[in-house]
Amino acid sequence: MDTKLHISVSPHIRSSNTTQKIMLDVAIALSPAAIAGCMIFGLSALWVILTCVASSILFEFLFNLITKRTQTIGDLSAVVTGLLLALNLPATTPLWQCIIGSAFAIIIVKCIFGGLGCNLVNPAMTARVFMLIAFTNLATPTFPANAVDATSSATPLANLVANTSLPSLWDLLVGNIGGAIGETCKIALIAGGIYLLIRRVITWHIPVITIATVFVFTFLLNGFDFINALYWVISGGLIIGAFFMATDYVTSPSTAKGKVIFAIGVGLITVLIRIYGSYPEGVSFAILMMNILHPYIEKFSRRKLFGGKDYE
Repeated sequence: MDTKLHISVSPHIRSSNTTQKIMLDVAIALSPAAIAGCMIFGLSALWVILTCVASSILFEFLFNLITKRTQTIGDLSAVVTGLLLALNLPATTPLWQCIIGSAFAIIIVKCIFGGLGCNLVNPAMTARVFMLIAFTNLATPTFPANAVDATSSATPLANLVANTSLPSLWDLLVGNIGGAIGETCKIALIAGGIYLLIRRVITWHIPVITIATVFVFTFLLNGFDFINALYWVISGGLIIGAFFMATDYVTSPSTAKGKVIFAIGVGLITVLIRIYGSYPEGVSFAILMMNILHPYIEKFSRRKLFGGKDYE
């Protein structure tokens, strides 16, 4: 008989969901994009994915072992972190850079702050920003082997900024374009996002409102062109960011009102960086900024007791 007394603050919610089940669902949802990335970019993409996942698991295991903490690799959060990081990298990323990025995500962003649930920002997304700044070669996208003039082609986002020729919408949807491993095939990402919604791992607020915000502001800022705004939505890492990184439980608000504010902020900052910033892609930076603000959004959006103070 368990004689331990567990004390917690209300409300007390019983649920069959565990961290392991949630992370398994996220990994399943990401698998179509991972498979598509390997089919588009070849074995090099597979090696990047395997290296990031294996390194993330190893670094979490070693950190817990050295600091004598309870082993947490069984909750699969390290697997998801490694998979997300890999899918946000070009297939040509050197494997030693993948290892450094995984170490940064797991040790610096996650474990030092106390592990899962204590990190201020999303580990995979923050590691990607770190790697973009530290390794300039990551700014050069990978192109499918069958792409026309791949060596001199630019990503759709770069073409949008430069107002030059664009690929077809179909090529953008199936991933016949340059970019990171997991951000190219939008059909696979949308399928994974729908899976998370059906499984109720995430709610619609953050992904839908983030994407809608980007569409609306690019529509307004680029001559009220519907097709152009659609290109801004399905180019780059917006879909993977909106469904899989901005929705992180730990670094995003838990209230519906807070999620709406958070999503609008991510979408607006993304548009501003894309159009006016020096980086063609702004999703990672936008999510990082809103991660930092999310405790204040949470406090602002919390429900109030009738006749009393805010929930603490």
